[in-house]
Amino acid sequence: MGDHVVTLNAGSSSVKFALFANESAWPRLIASGQIDGLGETPRFHARIVDGKKYEKAAKLANHEQAIRLILKWIETKFPDIVVGAIGHRVVHGGLNHCAPAIVDPAILADLWTLTPLAPLHQPHNLAGVEAAHAAFPSVPQVVCFDTAFHRGHAFVNDAYALPREYYERGARRFGFHGLSYEYIARRLGEIDPVLACGRIIVAHLGAGASLCAMKNGRSVASTMGFSALDGVPMGTRCGQIDPGLILYLLDHDKMPVADLQHLLYEQSGLKGLSGLSSEMLELEASDSPRAREAIDYFAHRIKMEIGALAATLKGLDALVFTGGIGEHSARVRAAVLDDMRWLGLTLDAAANKSNARRISDPAAATPVFVLATDEEAMIAYHTIKTAGLARARIA
Repeated sequence: MGDHVVTLNAGSSSVKFALFANESAWPRLIASGQIDGLGETPRFHARIVDGKKYEKAAKLANHEQAIRLILKWIETKFPDIVVGAIGHRVVHGGLNHCAPAIVDPAILADLWTLTPLAPLHQPHNLAGVEAAHAAFPSVPQVVCFDTAFHRGHAFVNDAYALPREYYERGARRFGFHGLSYEYIARRLGEIDPVLACGRIIVAHLGAGASLCAMKNGRSVASTMGFSALDGVPMGTRCGQIDPGLILYLLDHDKMPVADLQHLLYEQSGLKGLSGLSSEMLELEASDSPRAREAIDYFAHRIKMEIGALAATLKGLDALVFTGGIGEHSARVRAAVLDDMRWLGLTLDAAANKSNARRISDPAAATPVFVLATDEEAMIAYHTIKTAGLARARIA
């Protein structure tokens, strides 16, 4: 059996991949990359950890061809490597899937039924699973769920105040970005094992954004709920919204459900507020008042959620920023932490500007960290365990 794993994260027009070696207690990255522009002008990008980069145009019609190209490239560049399993990110596991699993027809069929809960992600994630299986039917396929880390919340943090039968059938808060939060919990444990057991809020801020309250390294509550729309605003998603407004758009404006879905998932958030872009770099570079207001609203909503999650935790021992915006936007972090001294959060401006690992004032009561997340490594770790590639190597 092969002692290497490939991780795949299939989106609507792209497939991200990474190759890991199973050599110690944690997977070692060998190469990573992606194919983007599927359906239009596909391009293949890859980078080996020794620094070599590869890029080329590719004639590809679908995800299966993209995955075949990825695995063929791996075979060509690393002829001595045998891939023992392929791990996939799947956004929604629903009620039935709270741990990584080897794919079989029953699991795959059940996961397809969850597509309405994550319409932007689930169909493409599962298309990637099917494409990988078609290309390499003898290699175990392992699915890892973004919702799994949040299972086990207290009833008050999972339920909506609807008749109880809705909760029983699955109308509850699932939470997302779980692979990222699980990685950060592990990483913080390496940096400060005692602190990692405390009350931690992690802000995963990127095109998709959410916050998670953790205690003893486990999720207690999350800002995302039944779908990946809830909580803070995102690149193109609305975040928290009054359900009465949804009813108004359906009834008064007679908006078709498909148009409403498009509005909430693809035309809102930073893009909708600014009328300019969903990209934080573009908004920060703009002198448009609407761009500034979009950034201010984004930071304001994050501050509100930090306060709510701190109340859930009954205090706060550390705050962690991660994700593309969380790791790289000093402006957003500064805006979030402004006037948060009441929670022990004060900023070291120089450390923040340099994207240092710890950006809080040395005298601050509550430390603030900036940590890079690594969902692919987390997928690789679970894939190795689940596929049984290293029972003697990984505890």
